[in-house]
Amino acid sequence: MTHLKPFTALVAFSAFALAACGTQSPIQPETVAPPANLASAPVPSNLATAVFAGGCFWCMEKPFDEIPGVVATTSGYTGGTLANPTYEQVGRGGTGHFEAVKVTYDPAKVSYQKLLDTYWRQIDPFDAFGQFCDKGETYLPAIFYGNDDEKKAAEAAREVLFARFKKPIVVQILPAKTFYDAEGYHQDYYQKNPLRYAHYRNGCGRDARLRAVWGQ
Repeated sequence: MTHLKPFTALVAFSAFALAACGTQSPIQPETVAPPANLASAPVPSNLATAVFAGGCFWCMEKPFDEIPGVVATTSGYTGGTLANPTYEQVGRGGTGHFEAVKVTYDPAKVSYQKLLDTYWRQIDPFDAFGQFCDKGETYLPAIFYGNDDEKKAAEAAREVLFARFKKPIVVQILPAKTFYDAEGYHQDYYQKNPLRYAHYRNGCGRDARLRAVWGQ
């Protein structure tokens, strides 16, 4: 029998433990009850929002944050019927909510089409059961449109991908619903917990699968 050295075993355990979005969230103080997850506040009239579901919301913030013209990204829950959902409720299933990211941007500096193009490159458009190592209704890919122009752009992009890959593109295109901000410890997770984020992302095989689908 082969025995792992202590350090190797620790790394292996860490990768396994982090192979599910949110399972290693920071411990909350026992004396402080977490606030309810309220619907996001309206944005200023000169800004717009776009909402995308692409599996673990931790991994969806960074690529949008890097785009000039994007003002903010927010992890949250949308698409379901339960008001003010918690992470635990959404994770158990039955709420209809997706883990999603809301992108707040300046339309004068970046187009919705640019955001849409960025979204496709962050997901596996062929996985009808979730995304990467995260499976279930919470992690299904979807684009939530806020108007007819966004719907048409999303549908056109899906058709282009179908023609390119010659296989079904399973990403749902759905009307936007109330977006509920996720708990504070989920926001900007890649910045607050870079080592845990890197372990999770690598353990989940996200980048390897993205390269397999989209190339370098």
